[in-house]
Amino acid sequence: MSHDKHVSYTSYLKVDELLQLQHPLSDGPEHDELLFITIHQVYELWFKQLLHEASALQLSLEKGETHRSMAILGRMRTIMKTCVSQLDILETMTPLQFNSFRDRLTSASGFQSAQFRELEAVLGRRDQAGADADKKSGMGMADHLVPGSPARQRVEAAMSRASLWDSALRYFNTRMPMPETALNRDVTRAWEPNEQVQQALIELHRNDPEASMIGEALVDLDEGLQEWRYRHVKMVERTIGRKMGTGGSSGAGYLASTLFHPVFPDLWAIRSQF
Repeated sequence: MSHDKHVSYTSYLKVDELLQLQHPLSDGPEHDELLFITIHQVYELWFKQLLHEASALQLSLEKGETHRSMAILGRMRTIMKTCVSQLDILETMTPLQFNSFRDRLTSASGFQSAQFRELEAVLGRRDQAGADADKKSGMGMADHLVPGSPARQRVEAAMSRASLWDSALRYFNTRMPMPETALNRDVTRAWEPNEQVQQALIELHRNDPEASMIGEALVDLDEGLQEWRYRHVKMVERTIGRKMGTGGSSGAGYLASTLFHPVFPDLWAIRSQF
């Protein structure tokens, strides 16, 4: 196979194309709109990387590979910390500065981030009985995406296959038998905390240092996601208060409803039993 001998930093990273992707819509344009666009585009790049890592992590966990799984979990946690720290930059924009171009966003909303919805599904979020729907609009995870679109299909596909927690259960099963009902469950449904699984996890924490490390690294990731949600809520409250969000969402009200819902509840439940 021949290789292009003229690859440069600019051509390899598609820098020229990348820098053409920021198109402010406001008149002038308003100074702060470029920051808003840049940060959200960077978020989408990080979401793409998190999905890439999560896919590799699931395979690694299911093969029982402790050290590779730990390395990937560490990387994902570090990316989550970067996502949180980017909010510090966004918070340098005042409510007045955001309002100078907010009306240009019309129906655009963070709810339409297919990649974040897909990441939530990979982590185990499902839409049963509307439990995870936007409480105000009654809309589920994929309902903000165009029906039949590739983006919506990706989210729906992620909701129909084994989640990261299902892969973690298979990892733990390589160390100690886990309940058959947990291993053979309907993966299209949201996971319900399971006392038998929790008892097995307690035994693993006490007797299997490697399994315990994986459990704690999963808690790290879960905490990182909750931290991002909290900081996101406070950033929205700080910028638009309790106004409706763009795209007809309930803004900070909806975001606040997503707080304190861990994606790996069993790993949190066992804390009080040690």
